[in-house]
Amino acid sequence: MRALTVVPGERDSLAVVQAPEPEPGPGELLVDGLAVGVCGTDKEIAGGEYGVAPEGSSRLVLGHESLGRVARAPQGSGFEPGDLVVGVVRRPDPVPCGACAHGEFDMCRNGKYTERGIKGIDGFASERWLVECDYAVKLDPALAGTGVLLEPTTVVAKAWEQIDKVGSRAWFDPRSVLITGAGPIGLLAAMIGAQRGLDVHVLDRVTDGPKPGLVAELGATYHHEGMAEVASEVEPDVVIEATGAGALVIDAMTITGPYGIVCLTGVSSPGRPLRFDAGEVNREVVLENDAIIGSVNANLNHYRMAAGTLAKADADWLARLITRKVPLTEFASAFTAGDDDVKVVLDLTGEA
Repeated sequence: MRALTVVPGERDSLAVVQAPEPEPGPGELLVDGLAVGVCGTDKEIAGGEYGVAPEGSSRLVLGHESLGRVARAPQGSGFEPGDLVVGVVRRPDPVPCGACAHGEFDMCRNGKYTERGIKGIDGFASERWLVECDYAVKLDPALAGTGVLLEPTTVVAKAWEQIDKVGSRAWFDPRSVLITGAGPIGLLAAMIGAQRGLDVHVLDRVTDGPKPGLVAELGATYHHEGMAEVASEVEPDVVIEATGAGALVIDAMTITGPYGIVCLTGVSSPGRPLRFDAGEVNREVVLENDAIIGSVNANLNHYRMAAGTLAKADADWLARLITRKVPLTEFASAFTAGDDDVKVVLDLTGEA
């Protein structure tokens, strides 16, 4: 079978190779791969910035945003051939730390976790793959075309959960949210905000293409002005920062209304220093009882939450998030950004 692989740490090593056919062990599903999403993490691994191959191998199968259909399932597993499934990305560390021991491997304390397609375990960018039944999530059959969005949805499902938990430190009744960045994470965060009945605002620098329309279809407001101008108009109760752009991260920390919550989900690139008034940031955060949190990855509960979120989302809107489907044989084009890209997906079926 074909699989998209990379030599971690080596630039320009992306290649489709012939890999052995997987044979499921006890408690494993054999899955026919349908699609994998391509995100910034995949591009950074392909660029040689990080990634860890499985022990004993020089190459890593990429792909952590999965979608597949069960080909074979153990009896009594709760899965049947034909079920639409997604594989969970992270696995708890073997020690385990306290968080992993409680099923919260997204909060691993010692860093010894592994991740499909990223760190120590092959990913899902192959024509067939295996997944443990305990780390597979069944999707509504109606999501056959868009279920590949589940993994990024888990990221924002967790972010909203963390916002709720922080908010519950006292009375919490948010009315408005500002989301910075209209990529897949930002748009999915906006979708959940709209499902919650909030006044949703999305800030992005582009003025045309599909993003403004996707935001408007949620009943949300799209902005492309400066952060300060938008914040003065909205005075958001919650900010979800989804770009990782250093200047926006700093600005986001001080623009909420009193008792606001800022959730950082974008990962910044190091080595780009900024000058800012740390005293002013501290003053704003302390005097307004603000909270700033980081959120990344997801555990099984977040996958189940995200599956429910996608099941009740507008199917046509979800489909428009996927702006390009690329055959596996043309993988290189999926790693090159297009002007109107939102989410690019690799088709593993040979039908794109």
